[in-house]
Amino acid sequence: MITYLVKPGELVLKGGNKKMFEAVLRRNLALRLKGSGAVITTARGRWYVTAPDDMLEKTEFALSRLLGISGWARARVCAKESGALFNACAEEARGLAARGVKTFKVEARRTDKSFPLDSYQICCEAGDAVTGAFPSLSVDVKNPESVIQVEIRERAFVYAVANKGLMGLPVGSAGRGLVLLSGGIDSPVAAYLMARRGMRVEAVYFHAYPYTSDEARKKVVSLAGIAGAYTMGIRLHTVGFTPVQLRIKEKAPSPWTTVLLRMAMMECSELLARREKIKCLITGESLSQVASQTVENIAAIESRLSLPVLRPLIGMDKDDIITMARTIGTYDTSILPYEDCCVIFSPSHPVLRATVEEANRLYESLDASALITEALNGAAVDKCGFA
Repeated sequence: MITYLVKPGELVLKGGNKKMFEAVLRRNLALRLKGSGAVITTARGRWYVTAPDDMLEKTEFALSRLLGISGWARARVCAKESGALFNACAEEARGLAARGVKTFKVEARRTDKSFPLDSYQICCEAGDAVTGAFPSLSVDVKNPESVIQVEIRERAFVYAVANKGLMGLPVGSAGRGLVLLSGGIDSPVAAYLMARRGMRVEAVYFHAYPYTSDEARKKVVSLAGIAGAYTMGIRLHTVGFTPVQLRIKEKAPSPWTTVLLRMAMMECSELLARREKIKCLITGESLSQVASQTVENIAAIESRLSLPVLRPLIGMDKDDIITMARTIGTYDTSILPYEDCCVIFSPSHPVLRATVEEANRLYESLDASALITEALNGAAVDKCGFA
C-alpha cells in the first residue's frame, strides 16, 4: 500500500464553518478516488490517503487536481523508533542519489512529544545516517538541492518530494455558476479560477452550425473535460445559435453585431441559469482585450441582466492568462484552429463605445427572444470531466 500525506489549505482558517468545508473536501477526494480502493483518514490537521500500489497513477492524478489543499506527498511510513526512522531516511535518500542530487538537509516536526529525540536531534542523526549510507550526498542547511521531511505523529512519516497543492477552497463550498465557454484560451481559465474559490461550475457553449464546424464543438467538449478534472466535472450545455446570429446579421447595423450577439448570449445564459437554479454567470472577459470588452461595451452587454456576472480575468494580462492555461492543460486545445461562433460575421469596424440606451434600442428591434428560447429548449448536454 502507498501512503500520502495531504495538507488542507485555506479551509483551516474557516473557524466555525471548518467542518462544512472539510466535509466537502473529503467528498470531492472520495469521488475522485472512487473505485481505487483508497482509504481516507484524518488526524491533527493532516489527511492521509492509503491506496493500493497499482492505483498510484489514479491517486496522484486526483491529488494533483484537488482544489482546497496546500500540498501532498507520497511518504514512507515506519515505526516511531530511531533505527526504523533513520533507515527510512536513508531509503528516501537513495532516490535523491539516483537523481544526481548532491546536497540535502533534514527538516523534522515532532507532534508527538513522547518521541525521545527532539526535532534538532532528529535532523542531526538522520543527516548522519544518510551521509553514512550515501557518501555522495552532503548536508547543506542553507541552500540544499533537496529536503528530507520527517514528521513524528501517530506514526513516523518520511518524504523528500513535496508537491504543492492547488490551494483555494473545495469545489461545491461556494454555490454554482454558469460559465460561457468558448473554444478560446480565456473562458476555461475563468472556470478554473471560480472553481478554485469553491464554486461548482456548469458551462454553456453557443454553436453556429454549419458556419462553425463540428470539430469546433468537439474542441469545446475537450476543453470542458480538461477543466472538469479540476472542477469535479462540468455539465456542458450546447446551444444551437445559428438562427439568432442570422437574425442579428439581417437586422442589425454591422458595427453592432458583436455587442448584440453577446447580449443575446447573455439573455440565453441567464434563462438557462434560472432554469438550473444557478446563481451567477461567469465570463472570460479581460478589460479592453477585444472590442466587446471595453467598459462601455461590457456595461451595454450586461444591461438587461439581473443575475450577477463574475469576471475573474478582468484585470489579468494576456500572458498571465496563457501561463495559467498552460498550467491547467487547456492551452494546446484552445489554440486548435477551429473558430467559435463569435468569430463568424464579426464586423471589420466594431463599435467600441456602445451606450446602454442605443444597445437596448437595437436589441429590442431584433425581436429575437422567441428564437433564443427555442434555441435553449433544443440544447444538448454533455457530462465532461467527471470521475
